[in-house]
Amino acid sequence: MNDTQQKIMIADCNESDAQLTDFYLTQALYKTRIVSSADQVLSACTAFSPDLVLLEAVFPDREKLQVCSDLRSRSDVPVILLSSGNDVSDRVQGLDLGADDYLVKPFDARELLARIRAVLRRYHPAQTVLPEENLTGEYVRYPNLTISLTNYSVVYQGEIVNIPPKELELLYFLASSPNQVFSREQLLDRLWGFDFMGDTRTVDVHIKRLREKFKANEHWAIKTVWGVGYKFEVKPSGAKETKS
Repeated sequence: MNDTQQKIMIADCNESDAQLTDFYLTQALYKTRIVSSADQVLSACTAFSPDLVLLEAVFPDREKLQVCSDLRSRSDVPVILLSSGNDVSDRVQGLDLGADDYLVKPFDARELLARIRAVLRRYHPAQTVLPEENLTGEYVRYPNLTISLTNYSVVYQGEIVNIPPKELELLYFLASSPNQVFSREQLLDRLWGFDFMGDTRTVDVHIKRLREKFKANEHWAIKTVWGVGYKFEVKPSGAKETKS
């Protein structure tokens, strides 16, 4: 196999479903690994270092979506949830937990591959990130923080931060309009779309994760405006540099 192939881990306890998905992906020239138990997901993710995980929403020995929650707490690898049911609340909860997309079984191979490509386009491994001095396209820069929307990269305190696409888009959107307050509804509409099935909790979850990754400093901070929403607060010392 070519070492440049993108790697996808299939975490599905249904063997026939997993084998069929594996067939679709290998035909599309992805490098794959199948994991059939919840206990193996985290360790296999570390060993295989996938570019994306296709994750069954329910494992027999776990609460619904527990594996998704466990994986997201340990890794920022993009996740597409797979489910045999069509329960909207499950999809909402999965997206709230940090999944990047959701597919209901049985799915068409073309839709699966299109969704994989869409998620991977928004996520670039750290080695593809350009040095800060060579940034081009759409980016915003503050002291100790550079966010590039062009190659979906973040550099914080001189270190590259791997971050899920939607968290990066939210951070970029707020940082592009310093000190402007946005309601949760505005953020949902602008970043998730008017037809998104979730609720404002989704924004709160993503803000919480961003704050865990990017601690407030003397120049800027992600602030809550009680009763309204959120803003990227910038002090005079934290002048913004933007290119778009």
